[in-house]
Amino acid sequence: MRTIVFSIFLFLIAQPAFAQRTLKQEPMVLDPYSVVLVDNGSCSAGKVLKVTGSIKGLRRKKSCVPLDDVTGSATARM
Repeated sequence: MRTIVFSIFLFLIAQPAFAQRTLKQEPMVLDPYSVVLVDNGSCSAGKVLKVTGSIKGLRRKKSCVPLDDVTGSATARM
């Protein structure tokens, strides 16, 4: 019984780690293939900038994605 209660408690604590944070500025250093959401006003209303890190010598991928899609996918994983 203690194991079940402990595992449920651990699951409830670990859930917020799945949430995607939105930054105000694009980071200077970004690991390859990692994704960061940036809300710096460069996209239209209701959208955020999605920045994907790349390997050395290549440019980062940047695209505007609707904020609804981002929050929907984060809640679907929980």
